[in-house]
Amino acid sequence: MKLDSDLQAIQEVRHFLQEAKAAQKQLEQMTQSQIDAIVAAMAQAVESEAERLAILAVEETGFGNVADKKAKNLFVARDVYAAIKDMQTVGIIGKDEMKQVWEIAQPVGIVAAIIPSTNPTSTVIFKCMISLKSRNAIVISPHPSALRCSQEATAVMREAAEKAGAPQGLIHCLSHPSIEASGELMKHKLTDLILATGGTAMVKAAYSSGKPAYGVGPGNVPVYIHRSANISRAVGHILQSKTFDYGTICASEQALVVDEAVKAELVAELKRQGAYFLHAEEKEKVGSILTAGKGMNPQVVGRSPQVIAGKAGITVPETARVLIAEESEVGLEHPFAREKLSPVLALYTVKDWQEGCDRCMELLELGGLGHTLGIHGEDLSIIEAFGLEKPASRIVVNTGTTFGGIGATTGIMPSMTLGCGAYGNNITSDNIGPQHLMNIKRVAFGIKEMQTEPDENRVIAQVAQVADSLGSSHQLSITREEVAQIIRNVLSEMQVIT
Repeated sequence: MKLDSDLQAIQEVRHFLQEAKAAQKQLEQMTQSQIDAIVAAMAQAVESEAERLAILAVEETGFGNVADKKAKNLFVARDVYAAIKDMQTVGIIGKDEMKQVWEIAQPVGIVAAIIPSTNPTSTVIFKCMISLKSRNAIVISPHPSALRCSQEATAVMREAAEKAGAPQGLIHCLSHPSIEASGELMKHKLTDLILATGGTAMVKAAYSSGKPAYGVGPGNVPVYIHRSANISRAVGHILQSKTFDYGTICASEQALVVDEAVKAELVAELKRQGAYFLHAEEKEKVGSILTAGKGMNPQVVGRSPQVIAGKAGITVPETARVLIAEESEVGLEHPFAREKLSPVLALYTVKDWQEGCDRCMELLELGGLGHTLGIHGEDLSIIEAFGLEKPASRIVVNTGTTFGGIGATTGIMPSMTLGCGAYGNNITSDNIGPQHLMNIKRVAFGIKEMQTEPDENRVIAQVAQVADSLGSSHQLSITREEVAQIIRNVLSEMQVIT
């Protein structure tokens, strides 16, 4: 019965949270070296399990390909780990000797982690590592269509952590994922913070839970190719990025916006490097299957160009790496203009960078506000103009947006959770890391005295009181009114009053 299964799922959530609470209290008492050893062991465990987990993810979800999912798992185990391994997360983590302020790290407690079906193992690994690095417990709510592979990734993390000294009960993954279970997890009193990666509805639910939440918005990423770009290099970066795991990373390119002056060169180079341009009839057929209802068609997400073409009833060469359709309009009624987590791109032509700027803005506003924007070019003034004007949290220059956005080929913090800021209704525009899962307390010493302005009436009253006292003892022959006027004159000269 559905009711019984729902109750079972909710009871499991409560049980896991109770265990996580007790385990987190033990983890909180560990030293920095103990925490670092646990996280190092977790990263090391992924090295030998990355391919097995990738195979499970592809088999279960049908999204992406094994080689690239393995690469994503290893990106977390290597790049993310390298970025966080020396981060101080225990005790006093900073001292400002000049201002005499100490910063002390405090874990938030229990992290509720919502996992997407597009990146079900790498996101589990990532969220487990940054949670334990910041001394938090974690309870994972996997996507139902990626349950087995997410559970396996969780088991790898749990076993490695416990072998390295972490308390039991620190890492959990729901075995009966559902909307009801996720709702209970996010709203339960023992949950302290939510890390939500998934569809728009799930992210909105996280923000509506009453708990602090880090969510991510959609990534309808436009890429502007300026006339100053190295076209061959730009195309190489774009195709490597867009075809990675068949486009399942939300920072992947969605639309190319090219200057008319270099369009012919761009198109020729795209074709030379394996892009297939759809003619009008093919464009209509592919466009008809890109969406389902108000969102993306899950039967197209993360599939190869050949599979997508087959579903649309057309045939493309086996050498085709990406499908491209020329487009001139932006709107929900134009499927190529929307986010497509698959190796499918729209191509727009503009007269100059100002028109390119406007087109990129339209694409971001359609469904990618705050996420990522790419630009290829050598003119720094144009790059600066895009950086200043665009409502995107990551402006990725001369590299693929997939890799640049997650910090694999740029100096941005390596992460699998990319905030979109207030543009995308997120609380932060950062790439999320352990620093977002801690409360920072400040011990602040007094270093100066509080300065206050003299109160005219109070000063006059005090001096007048003295005058009265002296007058009554015949030591001063002056009236109260005369004293008040003298004080006013003095204060005026001192520019205290006017």
